[in-house]
Parts: sequence; C-alpha cells; structure tokens
Amino acid sequence: MSAESLRRRIGIDVGTDLGLGEAVEWAGANDVHYLDVCLDDTDLDPSAYTGDEAAAVREACAGQDIDLGLHTLSAVNVAETSPHVADATDEYLRAYVDVADAVGASRVVVHGGYHFTKDVDERVAASKARLRRTLRYAAGKSPTLLLENHNVEPDDSEVHYLPTRLDRVVEFFDDLAHDSLRWAFNAPHARQFPEDVEGYFEAVGADLCGEIRLNDNHGDVEEHLPPGEGTFDFEGLLRLVEGSGYEGHYMLRFGTLEDMLDGREYLLDRYDAAVA
Repeated sequence: MSAESLRRRIGIDVGTDLGLGEAVEWAGANDVHYLDVCLDDTDLDPSAYTGDEAAAVREACAGQDIDLGLHTLSAVNVAETSPHVADATDEYLRAYVDVADAVGASRVVVHGGYHFTKDVDERVAASKARLRRTLRYAAGKSPTLLLENHNVEPDDSEVHYLPTRLDRVVEFFDDLAHDSLRWAFNAPHARQFPEDVEGYFEAVGADLCGEIRLNDNHGDVEEHLPPGEGTFDFEGLLRLVEGSGYEGHYMLRFGTLEDMLDGREYLLDRYDAAVA
C-alpha cells in the first residue's frame, strides 16, 4: 500500500469545533474522507435532522466521498444509575442513533461510562444493560456502534472509566457481542497498560476493529498531543495494524483542526519510514 492510499483512510474527529454541515464542508475542502463529529453543542433533537437538512448532509457526503461518523461525549455516564438521569442517558444514546440514521452516518462512537470507588459491579452491569438496549434500538438503522476502550485514571482517583483494562475490554465485547457492535480502538489509551498496543490489538482482533483512534502521549496519563510531541511509536503501530490486513480507517483527535491536518502528514511520513 502506498502512503497516498493511506492518506484517504486517515480521518479527523472535529469534536464540537464545527457544526455538522460546516464539518462536512470543511472535510471536503481538505480532502478528508473519514469524519467524526460530536453534536453535544447542539440541541441534539432528531426532529431537526429530517427532510432537507438531512438530505443536504447525505448529498454532500456522497458527493465528496465522506464517510461520516458521530461521536458521543465520554462525560455522559453510560453507567448511570440515578433516577431520571438514567432515563435521560438512554434518550441521549437513542438520539445519536436517530440522527446518525437520518444523515446516513455509518457509525456512532460510544463509551462504557465510569464508576466510583465502591460501586464498580453495579456500574458495569448498568453500562452493559444500557449498551444492550441501545444496540437493540439501533437494529435495522444505519449506524454501527463503536465502543471505545478508555484511559486509566490514577489508582487513588475517585472516578474510573469503563472499560479500560484489557480483561474488562474483552469482557465487554464478549458479553455484548452483536452484529451492530464493533471496536473504536484507542491505541494511546492501550499503551497505559502492561499489554500495550500490540496486546490489545491482538486480543480483541483486527476483525472487530471499526476505527483506530490516534494521538500522541507519554504512556502514563491521558494526553491528546499532536504526533511527535510524545513518545508514541507510530511506525510500530502502522507495521502492526497494516500487517494484520486491517483495511479500515484511522481517526485523529488532538489540538486544532490545523494540528490534525499536520498530524496526517506526520503519519504518512512515519508510514514511509515504517516500510522503508
């Protein structure tokens, strides 16, 4: 594979920096063919994405060959158990599925939520139950759900994300196995654990992988650094992933939009070095 063919597979997650229509226009202008957008700065009302607005997004993506994804906010606790708030969390995930279906997005990135020091079992059960409900709701609709593996927090932190450790990540995918569920592999998160990037990728598997999320870090705490500002081994990752036969996309999320365009060029340079 040439670096130019890889270029098309390197996507950019604009987060909430751009609205949906604006993000699609920006992607088209910058030769970005995989685009993730977070809608949490909007009303997130599925009824607003019907008729002409939804059709315009679909047509723009088709015309510019953009594969669109939506990315939920990890601050929303998918492991929520409190009355009223728990119902709202279900509604939040259903809204993302409905909007994705309306605009033709192929995926919705979701998270497992987080637990506190003494309620891990209760929160894990709530997370899995909520994700099962969302998978049932999404059946027959356009998007696949991509579950992201999270970063670890310090041992003495009161709050911890789900799922983080490799055994918990495998447990989630085993327990939630579904045709509409795949993996958003956050490789920088994986390097915080003894199994490292290679251990996670080989254990969960390239076949389940629907997106590989990239930024740089130093391997100990959560950082979203531009490539080259940390110690992440991008050449090693590319050798591992491309050697596995993975043909899906990569997704960048760090810094500014310009930082991510520069990061794409950095990755292409690293690919040339990896195969030299």
